[in-house]
Amino acid sequence: MNGAFAGRQINHGPVRRNAGHAAIEVALSFHDALAFPGSFKLKTAAEDFSVVPPFEIRSGAEQRVPFVFNSPHSGRHYPERFLGMTRLDSSAIRRSEDCYVEELFGGAVALGAPMLVAHFPRAYLDVNREPWELDPRMFAEPVPPFCNIRSARVAGGLGTVPKLVGEGLDIYAGRLPLSEAVLRIETVYKPYHETLKRLLTRTHARFGFAVLIDCHSMPASIKVGDSGLRPDFIIGDRFGISASPALTEAAIALLGGMGYTVAHNKPYAGGFITEHYGRPARHLHALQVEVNRGLYMNERTFQKSAGFDALADDLTRFSADLMALPDHHFVDLPLAAE
Repeated sequence: MNGAFAGRQINHGPVRRNAGHAAIEVALSFHDALAFPGSFKLKTAAEDFSVVPPFEIRSGAEQRVPFVFNSPHSGRHYPERFLGMTRLDSSAIRRSEDCYVEELFGGAVALGAPMLVAHFPRAYLDVNREPWELDPRMFAEPVPPFCNIRSARVAGGLGTVPKLVGEGLDIYAGRLPLSEAVLRIETVYKPYHETLKRLLTRTHARFGFAVLIDCHSMPASIKVGDSGLRPDFIIGDRFGISASPALTEAAIALLGGMGYTVAHNKPYAGGFITEHYGRPARHLHALQVEVNRGLYMNERTFQKSAGFDALADDLTRFSADLMALPDHHFVDLPLAAE
């Protein structure tokens, strides 16, 4: 991989894949063997995504700009097996879905940027988390010791395999076998991040820098602090860590110039993806863009509203204007310690 990514690897934990078999073997280290006496095998995710792939890259014939767009939470393919496991109906299970976000930002593809689009739903697996942010209370067996069980996201029920959907609704009636989490991480999470990393590495190698736009939506009820402001957009840069200040300022100014209200980092500063891939000192920038769902859809019926097409046009113009920024916004930066 390109040296720009050296030193920041996703800690996948001691889970290995046997290249000659579809099965995955778990509990291979001494400590894991203590937690999981003997090894066990899992089926692949083919039964969940045999018709619809878990994700796809949308792109033109050639990448023309140093931008990569990512829509990790807009997946709408709910496998039958998963629906059979949840206690929620087909409407409630969608409460965490970033509905239609890949369509809102889809104009970026025609502008020459690739877009990675999830088809798996966020309620099934959240790739905007560390690979092993697991809540031990969700599983019938003990989780491996390398899992991050104390993060704020896990405490809130929003780990890698979520416990809750929006509005605090429990997804499952009882505990899951741990193998279910391992299956989803091995067969969907890891390939997703490998694909995103490959897109960014190739972009950086070709253009000398890369910009990741991580696309999300938020409930219309979200307010900023005590002000009562309900922003149309929130731009997140992990409080200045994941992108150059010039890029962040330009994104806020562009949206503000279109008449939208824009907040910065509050209440959403960016998740694992923004934090993990944004390294501006190495000319790798990552911005999270949150769009207010009230601008384009009915959150109760999940239907697009009359404002959808106009918003999509504005986001295409926003993307084009970001792509037109001079290179010094991305490369003329002091080399900071990381």
